[in-house]
Amino acid sequence: MRVPDPSTRVVGVLQAALQRVSGFLGRRDVEKGRDSSIVNGYVATAPSAQNAIDIFEAEWTSKLPPPLDSVKAGTMTLFEDGRIKWLIDEVGDLTGRSVLELGPLEGGHSYMLARAGAQLVTAIEANTHAFLKCLVVKELLDLHNVKFLCGDFAEYLKDSACPSFDICVASGVLYHMGNPVELVSLLSRRCTSHLFVWTHYYDDRWAEERNVKSRFPLVERSVQDGFSHRLVRQIYDRETLSSAGFCGGSRFYSNWMYRDEIIDCLKFFGFSSIKINFDHYDHPHAPAFALIASRQS
Repeated sequence: MRVPDPSTRVVGVLQAALQRVSGFLGRRDVEKGRDSSIVNGYVATAPSAQNAIDIFEAEWTSKLPPPLDSVKAGTMTLFEDGRIKWLIDEVGDLTGRSVLELGPLEGGHSYMLARAGAQLVTAIEANTHAFLKCLVVKELLDLHNVKFLCGDFAEYLKDSACPSFDICVASGVLYHMGNPVELVSLLSRRCTSHLFVWTHYYDDRWAEERNVKSRFPLVERSVQDGFSHRLVRQIYDRETLSSAGFCGGSRFYSNWMYRDEIIDCLKFFGFSSIKINFDHYDHPHAPAFALIASRQS
């Protein structure tokens, strides 16, 4: 099955987003005692970066880099993320290399990879609000060597027409997947050199200590493409799902993996060299670590 023309998806996404934004503006006008009208969706001030950012007011996670650091957005420094700095330091000059990024969120890592010299960063985002925020960032920061695509990256990877990439980046996506091992398997077919992963993982002692076992109600054995492993069902709570800035998976649940089985999985699918950093058992949300999985030369 071929992936639909991205331009067709973009038109539909933009139309849907405009409807949502217009509805949001209308509700805000009512709250402020004004009549709701389409003209209230217009900007009445001179063009500015802040105007563009405010289309998604209160939804931003990232603090923007210079020269936009005075623009009010989010607070997390994802445009200067130490995890991506480590990746770049380890793999060396990105000049001429192709990069696939899964779930770019707001384009912070895309920006870093582009500035490191990547020939092209192809970044795929399924969350329509996040995708549109990426387009805003691309315009504001002139990311000419970044291509944002709106859609499901697993379906993209399954397509026979999907190209290969020198480097693949999957930061903050594995623990949002229903079938995380399938994703690793798909990436192994498209990634020719290095795969970067940052992810949370499940740990029995952590779940007991934090009293969060009810959030993980099921552990089951699974086999994917010959790799046997355990999957731990994780349920998103209502508050998380209703948040305007929700950036999880496309289902109400996901399946987490155990730390050692993530490493074993990467090796099983051909990444024989594994480097680990940012290994934080006491991460505020759940144990997490970063890996650079590489193929032998």
